[in-house]
Amino acid sequence: MKLKNKRFTFLLAMVLVISTFLSACGGDKGGGGADSGNANGATGANSQASDGADLSKEVKLKMLLVGGKPADYDEVSGELNKLLKEKINATVETEFLDWADWTQKYPLKFAANEDFDLVYTANWAFYNDQARKGGFLELTEDMLKTYMPKTWEAMPQVSWEQAKVDGKLYMVPNNNQEVTDKVVFIREDLRKKYNLEPINSPETYAAYVKTVGANEKGFNAFGAKPADGWKWHELDQILLEQQNEWNLVDYSIPLAYKLADEKGQVFNVYDTPEFKQLIAYYKDLADNKAWSKNIVSNKNDVWQDIKAGKTGSYAHTLGTLGANLAEMRRDKPEFEGAIVDLTPDKKKIGAISTQNGMAIHATSKNVERSLMLLDLLQNDKEIHDLTMYGIVGKHYEPVGDDKYKAGPSAANYTGFSNWGWNSLLNRTDASYPVEADEILKAWQEKVYHFPLETFVFDDSKVKNEVANVGNVMLRYAIPLEYGLINDLDKGHAELIKQLKSAGIDKIQQELQSQIDAFLAAQK
Repeated sequence: MKLKNKRFTFLLAMVLVISTFLSACGGDKGGGGADSGNANGATGANSQASDGADLSKEVKLKMLLVGGKPADYDEVSGELNKLLKEKINATVETEFLDWADWTQKYPLKFAANEDFDLVYTANWAFYNDQARKGGFLELTEDMLKTYMPKTWEAMPQVSWEQAKVDGKLYMVPNNNQEVTDKVVFIREDLRKKYNLEPINSPETYAAYVKTVGANEKGFNAFGAKPADGWKWHELDQILLEQQNEWNLVDYSIPLAYKLADEKGQVFNVYDTPEFKQLIAYYKDLADNKAWSKNIVSNKNDVWQDIKAGKTGSYAHTLGTLGANLAEMRRDKPEFEGAIVDLTPDKKKIGAISTQNGMAIHATSKNVERSLMLLDLLQNDKEIHDLTMYGIVGKHYEPVGDDKYKAGPSAANYTGFSNWGWNSLLNRTDASYPVEADEILKAWQEKVYHFPLETFVFDDSKVKNEVANVGNVMLRYAIPLEYGLINDLDKGHAELIKQLKSAGIDKIQQELQSQIDAFLAAQK
């Protein structure tokens, strides 16, 4: 009898334990789930996501973003953290790497193995480099489906494939198609003042720059900020790549191929007749006061200089310049701006998904919650609107479901890499210029897809040579391109000589080998 009682007591205890366990694991699957309507909420000490992720413990996440910290960021962040506490029982603290020195600070954060969870990245912002160095966490399909279900559903499969490095995924790419070609912002009122032809080519642009430079005192006709570590003249993407229909493999090295070349034969762009012609073009502009002789040390925000009436043009992406034009019409109606395409008849390149994105630090202790945060940033309309546009009534006013207009403090929440979570929820500025939309529509008919569109160079075998070549570009190419070298032939010869010494031939051989293998695998 005692044995039976003991068995009964044991079985009863086991039933209670199992019942308690099942309850804790989220037996009520209708609420509190990671992707349910009130979404992702933490409702008590034992709150769990529908997939079993424990949300009972509040987590503090740290995120690194590129760009200057907006004046009102802390206010917006406070509102964001209220929502995150409710939805995934987490808060996020953000550190900003200022545009002036982000290229130096970004890799140091990883080298020092600093404590952070999420970080902005892109194909132009150390993505391939840190993926191969082990700085980013590899993201698996199971992780994405479990902790980012909405992103997994909304993201085109090709975007995930484009974001892979050596067959592995380290980024949650943005979900927003872009065209990467650059255009130029000009002061249209100055063009009209001097009765110049409409600007639609390198020649008509040169006439504008030289005329403005000669006649507007204390004024730079063209603005750039080479001192941030960029290794190219700010017009090179337009006048070297787009004009010649070339594609630079990696902006760290001067190696490119022709878009229409199915064999992908690589060449050194500095060692071409086209480059020699271009530096003569730049020298002519420099000699005619197109820019300051101190331009290579400039760290100013060029757009702010344009708004202040100190600068007459600069180059950037169409989306950025469209927003700039809308901003000028709002804040500086006494100026008339315009967007001009200097290569209107050339092939256009669509951005691959790694143009903007977010990654998880390889040593993050909060991987699941970080992925949940990214899922919300891309797909939760309230959180997306807040982090993209700021506070309603102060930084922006919604116009319907997909447009907005700037609020009275719009300038206090802008200028940083929240593009990392661009998505289908992005709003369009209601004041976005019609002419920018027309340029984009014309471009979309000319987007050119080419065999090497998703090729990524693995420079691990030539790391030292790549670093050495980069130093040569900064020391010898930048002054040459900004017209600071009087004897162009001598300066060009010295550039080629220094590149040879730095190992450009070894890099080119390794790159060509990888391109050949990539194309062979595609066939």
